Amino acid sequence: MGSFFYYCRPVKNNIPYLLTGLTFSVLWASASIAGKFGLKSVEPLLFFTIRFLIAGGLLLVYAHAFKKQRLPQGKEWQHLTIFGAFNTALYLGIFIIALQFITAGITTLAIALNPLFISLLSSLVNKRKVQWMEWGSITLGLSGVLLAAFPLLQLKSISIVGLLLLGLSMITYSIGAVYYAGQKWSLNRISINGWQVLFGGLMTAPFALLMHQPGSNQFHSSFWLSLLWLVVPVSIIAVNLWLILLKADAVKASIWLYLCPIFGIMLSALLLGEPLTGYTWVGTALVLSAVFIGQQKYQPARQAKV
Repeated sequence: MGSFFYYCRPVKNNIPYLLTGLTFSVLWASASIAGKFGLKSVEPLLFFTIRFLIAGGLLLVYAHAFKKQRLPQGKEWQHLTIFGAFNTALYLGIFIIALQFITAGITTLAIALNPLFISLLSSLVNKRKVQWMEWGSITLGLSGVLLAAFPLLQLKSISIVGLLLLGLSMITYSIGAVYYAGQKWSLNRISINGWQVLFGGLMTAPFALLMHQPGSNQFHSSFWLSLLWLVVPVSIIAVNLWLILLKADAVKASIWLYLCPIFGIMLSALLLGEPLTGYTWVGTALVLSAVFIGQQKYQPARQAKV
C-alpha cells in the first residue's frame, strides 16, 4: 500500500499526478452508488458509522502495527479530532440528513460546490490570491456539472431545508480540506487518515444509536459487499489520494471534485440503469476542459520571467 501511494505522490503536471486525480474521482464517485445498495437494508447513519469504524481501525492497524509509525502526540490529537469532525462526522452526518429532504439527482451537484468553498476559504485563511485561470476553471467546471445534471433536475421536488443542509455539508467538508492543507503534519499520511476516520465514526456513533429503530436493519449480502467497497477503495484508497492532492494545492485539488458528479452519473447509468443524454457528454467535455485548465502552471507568466 505504501509503495502505491508513493508513486501517486503530488508531482504536478505529470502522468502520476493526473492518474492520482482520475483514480480519486472515479472511486469517490462510486461511493454514492455503493451506498445506494447498502442503504436498501441498513439505516443510513448506522451504515456509515460502521464503515468509518472499520476503515479507521484497518488503517491504524496497518500504520502502527505493520509500518511501526509513531502515535500522535500533544496538539496532534487536537488537529486530528478537528479534521475528523469536519472531514468525516459533520460532512457525511449532515449529508445523510439532507438526503431525507432532497432528491438523489440534486445531490450530484453537491460535490461541485466544494471547489468554490475551498477556493474562497483557502484564499481567506492562507491569504492566497486565486488566479483568474483558476476562477475560470471553477466557472467552466460548475457549468459542465450543471449541464450534465440538467436532465436529473427535471420534475424533481426538493425543499429549502434539504438545500440548506446540503450546502452546510459541503461547507464543513471544505473547511476540513483547508484545515488539513494548512497544518504542518509530521505524522504519516495513512496514520492521519486512520485517526480522522476513526474519530469521525466515534462522533457519529452516539447519533446512530439515538436514531436507531429496532428491526429496521437486515444485513444482506448487498450490505456487506457495499460496506467492503466503501471501506477499502473509498475510505482507504480514495481518501489517501485526496490527502495527496490536497497537500500539493488545496485549490488545484478541488478541481478534481468536478469529475466526481460526471463519473457518478455514468456509473449510475451503468449500474442503476439511469439514462445518459447529450447533456451528459457535453458536460463531461466542459468538466475535462476545466480540469486541464486548472492543472496548468500559467505558461505565459513563467515564460515572461525567463
